[in-house]
Amino acid sequence: MQHTVVERELELRLILSPERSVPVPARLSYRSDDPYAVHIAFHINSEHPVDWTFARELLVEGVFRPCGQGDVRVWPTKADGRTVVLMALSSPDGDALLEAPVPQVSAWLERTLRAVPPGTEGGQLGIDDALDQLLAQ
Repeated sequence: MQHTVVERELELRLILSPERSVPVPARLSYRSDDPYAVHIAFHINSEHPVDWTFARELLVEGVFRPCGQGDVRVWPTKADGRTVVLMALSSPDGDALLEAPVPQVSAWLERTLRAVPPGTEGGQLGIDDALDQLLAQ
């Protein structure tokens, strides 16, 4: 089975305080063989990027309204006259508040939704084929 990968490089802003933020290069990734998840790699000043994985549905909803709880929360807002989406990420290593431009995130999400439409994710996992093979033995 051929899998689709949808990626986008973009610059996020790490919010340090209400008055201060710093740019953070990032890569958004979506793979049809992991159809429920989105992956974000943050390129900070370290040898390896910081990777986060969470539900695609959370990011899709977060572009329009606040959602999420616990480790990942996402919500839209305005910043300097621009529409942005904020992502609050929490881990044992610390917390981060990141700002992403809604037009770029939305365009990338639309590409993922065309690759694997909502409701068809389970078919991408090949579970039915695996069960058929198992039962045929």
